[in-house]
Amino acid sequence: MEDVLQSIDTDMLISMGFDVVYALILIVVALILAGWAKRATSKGLDRANVDPTLGKFFSNMARYLVLIIAGIAVLEKFGVSVASLAAVLAAAGFAVGLALQGSLQNFAAGVMLLVFRPFRVGDVVETAGEKGKIFEISLFTTQMDTPDNRRIIIPNGEIFGSTIENVTFHDTRRVDVSVGTDYPASLDETRAVLQAAAESVDGRLDDKDVVVYLDSLGDSCINWSVRVWSTTADYWDVRERLTQAVKDHLDDAGIGIPYPQMDVHVDGVDV
Repeated sequence: MEDVLQSIDTDMLISMGFDVVYALILIVVALILAGWAKRATSKGLDRANVDPTLGKFFSNMARYLVLIIAGIAVLEKFGVSVASLAAVLAAAGFAVGLALQGSLQNFAAGVMLLVFRPFRVGDVVETAGEKGKIFEISLFTTQMDTPDNRRIIIPNGEIFGSTIENVTFHDTRRVDVSVGTDYPASLDETRAVLQAAAESVDGRLDDKDVVVYLDSLGDSCINWSVRVWSTTADYWDVRERLTQAVKDHLDDAGIGIPYPQMDVHVDGVDV
């Protein structure tokens, strides 16, 4: 009887030894295949000109997928129920998901921003109540620099859930300058002066028409809008030149830019 038990123990040890060797070989092969999958995915995404941040994420996902499959195979070899393990992982994932709900939302939004690309690094963007030049787009946050050189870090969930204005998306922009003129001034003369002012601006695009638009009749003045086009890079310079040209041409023509005023009439009072 003792010989039989020893024989059984020896067979079990040999079987377990083979299982351990099998598991070790499987782990080594899985590590090699995981590294190859990561490199192949990264190279493929680089050739497809996918964003580096997104490419790194998917290449890591390919590596982890191979390792997870190998881990499941090893557990099955040692008699661990995959169904039970899946239930435990699902429960743990649900708990972690609840705890990291905000982070997961930012992560998902980051992936969507990298896939749909509403803006790129270097674009000037207004979103989530902030405006600045995009410095970096990561999976959880987006960093931008404001015009006064402040670094703003915004969670991606706030960006993807709000309106995004990409100021520098197009190569050209329309420059609008509003001005009010005296009521006694002739409309035709004022229009001609403003037209000449707009046409004199350096840096405007000659292939785009100048527009002088009679906007409204205000309480104290006649409101005009003068419009030219410029490249996006020259927008602020052209806007300043247009503002100065409007002021100078109106002054030279003797057309005033009135201050807000109010006429008060008192009836029935003896002076």
